[in-house]
Amino acid sequence: MATRSHPAAAPPPAAAAAAAAGRTPPSARRAWFVLAVLCFVYVLNFLDRQLLAILAKPIRDELGLTHGQIGLISGLYFALFYCIISVPVAWFADRTNRVRVVSLACGLWSAATAACGLAGNYGQLATARMTVGVGEAGGVPPSYAIISDYFRPGTRGTALGLYNLGPPIGNALGVAFGASIAAAYSWRDAFMTLGVVGIVTAVLVFLTVREPVRGGLDVIDVAAPPTEKAPFLATCRMFFARPVLRLTALATGANQFITYATANFTTLFLMEEKGMTLREVAVWYALLVLVSMGGGIFVSGRLVDRFAARSKRAYALIPAAALVVAAPFFVGFVAAPSWQWAMLLLILPMGLNYFYLSPAVALVQEEVRPGQRVMAGALLLLVMNMIGLGLGPTYLGFASDGFRAAGYGNPLQMAFYTIVPFFGVAVLLFLALARAIRREQQSIEVR
Repeated sequence: MATRSHPAAAPPPAAAAAAAAGRTPPSARRAWFVLAVLCFVYVLNFLDRQLLAILAKPIRDELGLTHGQIGLISGLYFALFYCIISVPVAWFADRTNRVRVVSLACGLWSAATAACGLAGNYGQLATARMTVGVGEAGGVPPSYAIISDYFRPGTRGTALGLYNLGPPIGNALGVAFGASIAAAYSWRDAFMTLGVVGIVTAVLVFLTVREPVRGGLDVIDVAAPPTEKAPFLATCRMFFARPVLRLTALATGANQFITYATANFTTLFLMEEKGMTLREVAVWYALLVLVSMGGGIFVSGRLVDRFAARSKRAYALIPAAALVVAAPFFVGFVAAPSWQWAMLLLILPMGLNYFYLSPAVALVQEEVRPGQRVMAGALLLLVMNMIGLGLGPTYLGFASDGFRAAGYGNPLQMAFYTIVPFFGVAVLLFLALARAIRREQQSIEVR
Protein backbone atom coordinates (compact mmCIF):
# COMPACT_ATOMS: atom_id res chain seq x y z
CA MET A 1 0.00 0.00 0.00
CA ALA A 2 1.35 3.42 -0.92
CA THR A 3 2.50 5.65 1.91
CA ARG A 4 1.24 9.18 1.63
CA SER A 5 3.73 12.02 1.67
CA HIS A 6 3.35 15.76 1.32
CA PRO A 7 4.84 18.64 -0.64
CA ALA A 8 8.24 19.85 0.53
CA ALA A 9 11.05 22.01 -0.74
CA ALA A 10 13.34 19.02 -1.30
CA PRO A 11 12.43 16.38 -3.86
CA PRO A 12 11.13 13.07 -2.53
CA PRO A 13 13.65 10.21 -2.08
CA ALA A 14 12.48 8.40 -5.18
CA ALA A 15 12.95 11.52 -7.29
CA ALA A 16 16.53 11.87 -6.01
CA ALA A 17 17.17 8.19 -6.71
CA ALA A 18 15.75 8.55 -10.19
CA ALA A 19 18.00 11.53 -10.88
CA ALA A 20 21.03 9.61 -9.60
CA ALA A 21 20.18 6.78 -11.97
CA GLY A 22 20.07 9.16 -14.89
CA ARG A 23 16.26 9.45 -14.99
CA THR A 24 15.65 13.19 -14.59
CA PRO A 25 12.31 13.95 -12.88
CA PRO A 26 9.97 16.14 -14.94
CA SER A 27 10.08 19.88 -14.33
CA ALA A 28 7.11 21.68 -12.82
CA ARG A 29 6.55 23.51 -16.11
CA ARG A 30 6.51 20.25 -18.05
CA ALA A 31 4.15 18.66 -15.52
CA TRP A 32 1.63 21.49 -15.78
CA PHE A 33 1.86 21.46 -19.59
CA VAL A 34 1.14 17.74 -19.68
CA LEU A 35 -1.75 18.20 -17.25
CA ALA A 36 -3.23 20.92 -19.48
CA VAL A 37 -2.95 18.77 -22.63
CA LEU A 38 -4.46 15.69 -20.97
CA CYS A 39 -7.23 17.79 -19.46
CA PHE A 40 -8.11 19.06 -22.95
CA VAL A 41 -8.20 15.47 -24.19
CA TYR A 42 -10.56 14.66 -21.31
CA VAL A 43 -12.70 17.67 -22.28
CA LEU A 44 -13.07 16.18 -25.76
CA ASN A 45 -13.64 12.72 -24.26
CA PHE A 46 -16.55 13.86 -22.17
CA LEU A 47 -17.85 16.33 -24.77
CA ASP A 48 -18.08 13.56 -27.36
CA ARG A 49 -19.63 11.24 -24.78
CA GLN A 50 -22.29 13.71 -23.63
CA LEU A 51 -23.13 15.28 -26.98
CA LEU A 52 -25.83 12.69 -27.61
CA ALA A 53 -27.56 13.63 -24.34
CA ILE A 54 -27.21 17.35 -25.04
CA LEU A 55 -28.77 17.01 -28.50
CA ALA A 56 -31.23 14.27 -27.53
CA LYS A 57 -34.33 16.21 -28.52
CA PRO A 58 -33.41 17.08 -32.16
CA ILE A 59 -31.95 13.57 -32.62
CA ARG A 60 -35.08 12.01 -31.12
CA ASP A 61 -37.33 14.13 -33.32
CA GLU A 62 -35.47 13.29 -36.56
CA LEU A 63 -34.83 9.58 -35.96
CA GLY A 64 -38.04 8.87 -34.01
CA LEU A 65 -36.37 7.42 -30.89
CA THR A 66 -37.95 6.61 -27.52
CA HIS A 67 -36.51 7.63 -24.16
CA GLY A 68 -35.57 3.99 -23.60
CA GLN A 69 -33.58 3.84 -26.84
CA ILE A 70 -31.75 7.04 -25.93
CA GLY A 71 -30.97 5.56 -22.52
CA LEU A 72 -29.56 2.40 -24.09
CA ILE A 73 -27.19 4.07 -26.56
CA SER A 74 -26.03 6.70 -24.09
CA GLY A 75 -25.89 4.21 -21.21
CA LEU A 76 -25.73 0.43 -21.44
CA TYR A 77 -24.54 -0.02 -25.05
CA PHE A 78 -21.84 2.62 -24.64
CA ALA A 79 -20.77 1.37 -21.19
CA LEU A 80 -20.45 -2.28 -22.24
CA PHE A 81 -17.79 -1.46 -24.80
CA TYR A 82 -16.19 1.35 -22.81
CA CYS A 83 -15.82 -0.67 -19.61
CA ILE A 84 -14.95 -4.09 -21.02
CA ILE A 85 -12.33 -2.78 -23.46
CA SER A 86 -10.79 -0.46 -20.85
CA VAL A 87 -9.34 -3.34 -18.80
CA PRO A 88 -7.23 -5.03 -21.54
CA VAL A 89 -6.28 -1.58 -22.87
CA ALA A 90 -5.11 -0.61 -19.37
CA TRP A 91 -3.10 -3.84 -19.05
CA PHE A 92 -1.48 -3.06 -22.40
CA ALA A 93 -0.81 0.57 -21.38
CA ASP A 94 0.84 -0.52 -18.11
CA ARG A 95 3.35 -2.49 -20.23
CA THR A 96 3.89 -0.04 -23.09
CA ASN A 97 3.91 3.69 -23.83
CA ARG A 98 0.86 5.20 -22.14
CA VAL A 99 1.04 8.46 -24.10
CA ARG A 100 0.75 6.64 -27.43
CA VAL A 101 -2.25 4.71 -26.12
CA VAL A 102 -4.00 7.99 -25.20
CA SER A 103 -3.17 9.49 -28.61
CA LEU A 104 -4.49 6.49 -30.56
CA ALA A 105 -7.62 6.31 -28.40
CA CYS A 106 -8.38 10.00 -28.93
CA GLY A 107 -8.10 9.60 -32.69
CA LEU A 108 -10.41 6.56 -32.70
CA TRP A 109 -13.23 8.03 -30.59
CA SER A 110 -13.06 11.31 -32.51
CA ALA A 111 -13.48 9.54 -35.85
CA ALA A 112 -16.43 7.59 -34.38
CA THR A 113 -17.97 10.84 -33.11
CA ALA A 114 -17.86 12.25 -36.63
CA ALA A 115 -19.54 9.04 -37.83
CA CYS A 116 -22.44 9.70 -35.42
CA GLY A 117 -23.24 12.76 -37.51
CA LEU A 118 -23.67 10.54 -40.59
CA ALA A 119 -26.08 8.06 -38.96
CA GLY A 120 -29.35 7.62 -40.82
CA ASN A 121 -31.12 5.32 -38.36
CA TYR A 122 -30.97 3.94 -34.83
CA GLY A 123 -28.74 0.99 -35.72
CA GLN A 124 -26.10 3.15 -37.36
CA LEU A 125 -26.14 5.63 -34.49
CA ALA A 126 -25.83 2.80 -31.93
CA THR A 127 -22.87 1.29 -33.82
CA ALA A 128 -21.07 4.64 -33.98
CA ARG A 129 -21.71 5.26 -30.26
CA MET A 130 -20.32 1.85 -29.32
CA THR A 131 -17.19 2.65 -31.34
CA VAL A 132 -16.87 5.91 -29.41
CA GLY A 133 -16.91 3.76 -26.26
CA VAL A 134 -14.13 1.53 -27.61
CA GLY A 135 -11.94 4.58 -28.26
CA GLU A 136 -12.65 6.29 -24.96
CA ALA A 137 -11.62 3.13 -23.10
CA GLY A 138 -8.00 4.11 -23.76
CA GLY A 139 -8.25 7.72 -22.64
CA VAL A 140 -8.81 8.16 -18.92
CA PRO A 141 -7.01 5.27 -17.10
CA PRO A 142 -3.63 5.88 -18.81
CA SER A 143 -4.02 9.62 -18.18
CA TYR A 144 -4.55 9.01 -14.45
CA ALA A 145 -1.27 7.10 -14.33
CA ILE A 146 0.66 9.63 -16.44
CA ILE A 147 -0.45 12.49 -14.16
CA SER A 148 0.44 10.46 -11.06
CA ASP A 149 3.98 10.12 -12.46
CA TYR A 150 4.25 13.86 -13.15
CA PHE A 151 2.99 14.97 -9.69
CA ARG A 152 4.30 13.68 -6.37
CA PRO A 153 2.14 12.40 -3.50
CA GLY A 154 0.43 15.17 -1.56
CA THR A 155 -0.25 17.17 -4.74
CA ARG A 156 -2.03 14.49 -6.75
CA GLY A 157 -5.48 15.26 -5.35
CA THR A 158 -5.22 18.81 -6.69
CA ALA A 159 -3.68 17.69 -10.00
CA LEU A 160 -6.30 15.00 -10.54
CA GLY A 161 -8.98 17.45 -9.43
CA LEU A 162 -7.84 19.82 -12.18
CA TYR A 163 -7.72 16.95 -14.67
CA ASN A 164 -11.24 15.95 -13.65
CA LEU A 165 -12.44 19.39 -14.69
CA GLY A 166 -12.55 17.76 -18.13
CA PRO A 167 -16.13 16.48 -17.65
CA PRO A 168 -17.71 19.82 -16.59
CA ILE A 169 -15.77 21.80 -19.19
CA GLY A 170 -16.60 19.23 -21.86
CA ASN A 171 -20.23 19.12 -20.82
CA ALA A 172 -20.47 22.92 -20.74
CA LEU A 173 -18.79 23.30 -24.13
CA GLY A 174 -21.00 20.58 -25.51
CA VAL A 175 -24.08 22.40 -24.29
CA ALA A 176 -22.89 25.81 -25.48
CA PHE A 177 -21.37 24.95 -28.85
CA GLY A 178 -23.21 21.72 -29.58
CA ALA A 179 -26.60 23.28 -28.92
CA SER A 180 -25.65 26.47 -30.76
CA ILE A 181 -24.44 24.59 -33.85
CA ALA A 182 -27.51 22.37 -33.76
CA ALA A 183 -29.81 25.38 -33.41
CA ALA A 184 -28.12 27.28 -36.26
CA TYR A 185 -27.39 24.35 -38.57
CA SER A 186 -27.93 20.70 -37.62
CA TRP A 187 -27.12 18.24 -34.83
CA ARG A 188 -25.12 16.33 -37.44
CA ASP A 189 -22.76 19.29 -37.98
CA ALA A 190 -22.03 19.38 -34.23
CA PHE A 191 -20.86 15.74 -34.22
CA MET A 192 -18.72 16.09 -37.33
CA THR A 193 -17.06 19.34 -36.20
CA LEU A 194 -16.05 17.87 -32.85
CA GLY A 195 -14.75 14.73 -34.52
CA VAL A 196 -12.31 16.75 -36.64
CA VAL A 197 -11.09 18.72 -33.59
CA GLY A 198 -10.42 15.46 -31.75
CA ILE A 199 -8.34 13.98 -34.56
CA VAL A 200 -6.11 17.08 -34.60
CA THR A 201 -5.75 16.85 -30.80
CA ALA A 202 -4.67 13.19 -31.03
CA VAL A 203 -1.75 14.25 -33.24
CA LEU A 204 -0.87 17.03 -30.75
CA VAL A 205 -0.66 14.53 -27.87
CA PHE A 206 1.59 12.21 -29.86
CA LEU A 207 4.00 15.02 -30.74
CA THR A 208 4.20 16.99 -27.46
CA VAL A 209 3.64 14.72 -24.42
CA ARG A 210 6.56 12.66 -23.11
CA GLU A 211 6.16 9.34 -21.34
CA PRO A 212 7.20 9.81 -17.66
CA VAL A 213 9.14 7.32 -15.53
CA ARG A 214 6.78 4.94 -13.72
CA GLY A 215 6.96 5.60 -9.98
CA GLY A 216 9.70 8.20 -10.44
CA LEU A 217 8.15 10.53 -7.83
CA ASP A 218 6.98 7.95 -5.30
CA VAL A 219 8.60 7.17 -1.97
CA ILE A 220 11.23 4.47 -2.25
CA ASP A 221 9.48 1.83 -0.15
CA VAL A 222 6.66 1.45 -2.68
CA ALA A 223 8.24 2.47 -5.98
CA ALA A 224 8.49 -0.51 -8.27
CA PRO A 225 11.49 -0.89 -10.59
CA PRO A 226 10.87 0.64 -14.01
CA THR A 227 10.97 -2.79 -15.65
CA GLU A 228 8.35 -4.34 -13.35
CA LYS A 229 5.17 -5.31 -15.17
CA ALA A 230 2.06 -5.81 -13.09
CA PRO A 231 0.48 -9.25 -13.74
CA PHE A 232 -3.04 -8.93 -15.14
CA LEU A 233 -4.89 -11.48 -13.00
CA ALA A 234 -2.87 -10.70 -9.87
CA THR A 235 -3.77 -7.02 -10.17
CA CYS A 236 -7.45 -7.86 -10.63
CA ARG A 237 -7.41 -10.16 -7.60
CA MET A 238 -5.62 -7.54 -5.51
CA PHE A 239 -8.11 -4.83 -6.46
CA PHE A 240 -11.25 -6.81 -5.64
CA ALA A 241 -9.76 -8.51 -2.57
CA ARG A 242 -8.94 -5.26 -0.79
CA PRO A 243 -12.05 -3.82 0.91
CA VAL A 244 -10.86 -0.22 0.47
CA LEU A 245 -10.48 -0.52 -3.30
CA ARG A 246 -13.60 -2.63 -3.74
CA LEU A 247 -15.80 -0.27 -1.70
CA THR A 248 -14.35 2.77 -3.47
CA ALA A 249 -15.53 1.32 -6.78
CA LEU A 250 -18.99 0.38 -5.45
CA ALA A 251 -19.58 3.70 -3.67
CA THR A 252 -18.54 5.75 -6.68
CA GLY A 253 -20.66 3.50 -8.90
CA ALA A 254 -23.75 4.27 -6.81
CA ASN A 255 -22.87 7.97 -6.92
CA GLN A 256 -22.37 7.82 -10.69
CA PHE A 257 -25.74 6.13 -11.10
CA ILE A 258 -27.20 9.45 -9.96
CA THR A 259 -24.91 11.71 -11.97
CA TYR A 260 -25.08 9.84 -15.28
CA ALA A 261 -28.83 9.18 -15.07
CA THR A 262 -29.54 12.85 -14.52
CA ALA A 263 -26.85 14.22 -16.85
CA ASN A 264 -28.12 12.19 -19.80
CA PHE A 265 -31.69 13.43 -19.44
CA THR A 266 -31.49 16.89 -17.85
CA THR A 267 -31.50 18.86 -21.11
CA LEU A 268 -34.38 16.73 -22.42
CA PHE A 269 -36.21 17.22 -19.11
CA LEU A 270 -35.68 20.99 -19.16
CA MET A 271 -36.88 21.26 -22.76
CA GLU A 272 -39.80 18.80 -22.74
CA GLU A 273 -41.24 19.40 -19.28
CA LYS A 274 -39.91 22.79 -18.14
CA GLY A 275 -40.30 24.73 -21.41
CA MET A 276 -36.64 25.61 -22.05
CA THR A 277 -35.51 26.24 -25.64
CA LEU A 278 -32.34 24.92 -27.27
CA ARG A 279 -30.84 28.43 -27.38
CA GLU A 280 -31.60 28.95 -23.67
CA VAL A 281 -29.98 25.60 -22.91
CA ALA A 282 -26.88 26.70 -24.87
CA VAL A 283 -26.42 29.72 -22.59
CA TRP A 284 -27.82 29.08 -19.12
CA TYR A 285 -27.38 25.34 -18.71
CA ALA A 286 -23.85 25.56 -20.14
CA LEU A 287 -22.90 28.16 -17.53
CA LEU A 288 -24.47 26.11 -14.76
CA VAL A 289 -22.56 22.97 -15.73
CA LEU A 290 -19.23 24.80 -16.01
CA VAL A 291 -19.47 26.66 -12.70
CA SER A 292 -21.31 24.14 -10.54
CA MET A 293 -19.94 20.79 -11.72
CA GLY A 294 -16.46 22.21 -12.30
CA GLY A 295 -16.45 23.85 -8.89
CA GLY A 296 -17.55 20.66 -7.18
CA ILE A 297 -14.82 18.55 -8.78
CA PHE A 298 -12.05 21.08 -8.13
CA VAL A 299 -13.07 21.95 -4.57
CA SER A 300 -13.33 18.27 -3.62
CA GLY A 301 -9.77 17.69 -4.86
CA ARG A 302 -8.49 20.58 -2.75
CA LEU A 303 -10.44 19.40 0.30
CA VAL A 304 -9.12 15.86 0.10
CA ASP A 305 -5.51 17.08 -0.18
CA ARG A 306 -6.09 19.13 2.97
CA PHE A 307 -8.09 16.77 5.16
CA ALA A 308 -6.69 13.38 4.12
CA ALA A 309 -3.40 14.43 5.72
CA ARG A 310 -5.23 14.25 9.07
CA SER A 311 -7.38 11.21 8.30
CA LYS A 312 -7.63 9.08 5.18
CA ARG A 313 -11.31 8.63 5.94
CA ALA A 314 -11.76 12.06 4.33
CA TYR A 315 -11.64 10.26 0.97
CA ALA A 316 -15.02 8.72 1.89
CA LEU A 317 -16.57 11.20 4.31
CA ILE A 318 -16.29 14.24 2.01
CA PRO A 319 -18.46 12.73 -0.79
CA ALA A 320 -20.87 11.21 1.76
CA ALA A 321 -21.49 14.60 3.41
CA ALA A 322 -21.89 16.25 -0.01
CA LEU A 323 -24.64 13.82 -1.04
CA VAL A 324 -26.55 14.34 2.22
CA VAL A 325 -26.67 18.09 1.56
CA ALA A 326 -27.44 17.66 -2.16
CA ALA A 327 -30.48 15.34 -1.90
CA PRO A 328 -33.18 17.85 -0.79
CA PHE A 329 -32.08 20.41 -3.37
CA PHE A 330 -32.26 17.71 -6.06
CA VAL A 331 -35.90 17.06 -5.09
CA GLY A 332 -36.55 20.79 -5.37
CA PHE A 333 -35.01 20.83 -8.85
CA VAL A 334 -37.31 18.03 -10.03
CA ALA A 335 -40.42 19.66 -8.53
CA ALA A 336 -39.67 23.21 -9.71
CA PRO A 337 -42.58 24.88 -11.58
CA SER A 338 -40.38 26.51 -14.26
CA TRP A 339 -37.00 26.05 -15.87
CA GLN A 340 -35.69 29.17 -14.13
CA TRP A 341 -36.46 27.75 -10.68
CA ALA A 342 -35.19 24.33 -11.75
CA MET A 343 -31.85 25.82 -12.81
CA LEU A 344 -31.52 27.75 -9.56
CA LEU A 345 -32.20 24.68 -7.42
CA LEU A 346 -29.83 22.55 -9.53
CA ILE A 347 -26.76 24.69 -8.76
CA LEU A 348 -25.94 23.05 -5.43
CA PRO A 349 -26.70 19.37 -6.15
CA MET A 350 -24.88 19.46 -9.48
CA GLY A 351 -21.70 20.55 -7.71
CA LEU A 352 -22.04 18.35 -4.64
CA ASN A 353 -22.97 15.23 -6.64
CA TYR A 354 -19.47 15.31 -8.17
CA PHE A 355 -17.54 15.45 -4.89
CA TYR A 356 -16.81 11.72 -5.28
CA LEU A 357 -14.60 11.81 -8.38
CA SER A 358 -11.32 13.45 -7.36
CA PRO A 359 -11.15 11.71 -3.93
CA ALA A 360 -11.84 8.30 -5.46
CA VAL A 361 -9.23 8.62 -8.21
CA ALA A 362 -6.58 10.00 -5.85
CA LEU A 363 -7.23 7.26 -3.28
CA VAL A 364 -6.92 4.42 -5.80
CA GLN A 365 -3.80 5.88 -7.43
CA GLU A 366 -2.06 6.20 -4.07
CA GLU A 367 -3.14 2.77 -2.79
CA VAL A 368 -1.45 0.74 -5.52
CA ARG A 369 2.06 0.35 -6.90
CA PRO A 370 3.17 2.51 -9.85
CA GLY A 371 3.12 -0.46 -12.23
CA GLN A 372 -0.51 -1.14 -11.32
CA ARG A 373 -1.89 2.37 -11.68
CA VAL A 374 -3.40 2.16 -15.15
CA MET A 375 -4.97 -1.20 -14.40
CA ALA A 376 -6.28 -0.03 -11.02
CA GLY A 377 -7.73 3.09 -12.60
CA ALA A 378 -9.35 0.97 -15.30
CA LEU A 379 -10.85 -1.42 -12.75
CA LEU A 380 -12.24 1.54 -10.81
CA LEU A 381 -13.81 2.88 -14.00
CA LEU A 382 -15.03 -0.62 -14.97
CA VAL A 383 -17.11 -0.97 -11.80
CA MET A 384 -18.32 2.58 -11.41
CA ASN A 385 -19.13 3.04 -15.11
CA MET A 386 -20.93 -0.28 -15.47
CA ILE A 387 -23.12 0.73 -12.51
CA GLY A 388 -23.37 4.45 -13.20
CA LEU A 389 -22.98 4.94 -16.94
CA GLY A 390 -24.35 1.54 -17.93
CA LEU A 391 -27.38 1.33 -15.66
CA GLY A 392 -28.18 4.95 -14.73
CA PRO A 393 -29.32 6.40 -18.09
CA THR A 394 -30.78 3.03 -19.14
CA TYR A 395 -32.89 2.84 -15.99
CA LEU A 396 -34.10 6.44 -16.20
CA GLY A 397 -35.02 6.17 -19.89
CA PHE A 398 -37.11 3.04 -19.41
CA ALA A 399 -38.64 4.42 -16.21
CA SER A 400 -39.78 7.46 -18.17
CA ASP A 401 -41.24 5.26 -20.93
CA GLY A 402 -43.05 3.26 -18.23
CA PHE A 403 -44.62 6.36 -16.67
CA ARG A 404 -45.61 7.60 -20.14
CA ALA A 405 -47.30 4.26 -20.91
CA ALA A 406 -49.14 4.52 -17.58
CA GLY A 407 -50.67 7.82 -18.68
CA TYR A 408 -48.51 10.35 -16.83
CA GLY A 409 -48.14 13.70 -18.59
CA ASN A 410 -44.79 14.32 -16.89
CA PRO A 411 -42.96 10.99 -17.27
CA LEU A 412 -39.42 12.33 -16.97
CA GLN A 413 -40.27 14.19 -13.77
CA MET A 414 -41.68 11.01 -12.23
CA ALA A 415 -38.62 9.05 -13.35
CA PHE A 416 -36.32 11.66 -11.79
CA TYR A 417 -38.09 11.24 -8.43
CA THR A 418 -37.18 7.54 -8.42
CA ILE A 419 -33.47 8.49 -8.44
CA VAL A 420 -33.69 10.00 -4.93
CA PRO A 421 -33.29 6.70 -2.96
CA PHE A 422 -29.93 6.15 -4.65
CA PHE A 423 -28.55 9.12 -2.69
CA GLY A 424 -29.05 7.04 0.45
CA VAL A 425 -27.46 3.94 -1.10
CA ALA A 426 -24.36 5.92 -2.10
CA VAL A 427 -24.04 7.55 1.33
CA LEU A 428 -24.18 4.16 3.08
CA LEU A 429 -21.48 2.76 0.79
CA PHE A 430 -19.20 5.76 1.43
CA LEU A 431 -19.65 5.29 5.18
CA ALA A 432 -18.72 1.61 4.76
CA LEU A 433 -15.62 2.76 2.86
CA ALA A 434 -14.68 5.08 5.72
CA ARG A 435 -14.88 2.15 8.14
CA ALA A 436 -12.77 -0.02 5.82
CA ILE A 437 -10.10 2.69 5.60
CA ARG A 438 -10.00 2.96 9.40
CA ARG A 439 -9.74 -0.82 9.82
CA GLU A 440 -6.91 -1.02 7.27
CA GLN A 441 -4.99 1.77 9.01
CA GLN A 442 -5.45 0.09 12.37
CA SER A 443 -4.16 -3.23 11.02
CA ILE A 444 -1.05 -1.50 9.65
CA GLU A 445 -0.40 0.20 13.00
CA VAL A 446 -0.64 -3.15 14.79
CA ARG A 447 2.05 -4.59 12.53
